[in-house]
Amino acid sequence: MKWLIGFGRFWYDFLVGDSVLLAIGGVTLLALGFGLAEIGATGVAQIALPVAAVATLSASFAWRRGG
Repeated sequence: MKWLIGFGRFWYDFLVGDSVLLAIGGVTLLALGFGLAEIGATGVAQIALPVAAVATLSASFAWRRGG
């Protein structure tokens, strides 16, 4: 059972790391990209995904700095 707890802690640390916001933002960006690709809105995806990625990174920096 100890190895299972260690395995779970490893994956949490690997995926989340220091910023929960970046982990949630990354999953959200993947879902957004998938959704846009499914409906055929590749032009929108080429603009929306980089903008959303920069916004997520900026929010993470602001949250890390405390404001």
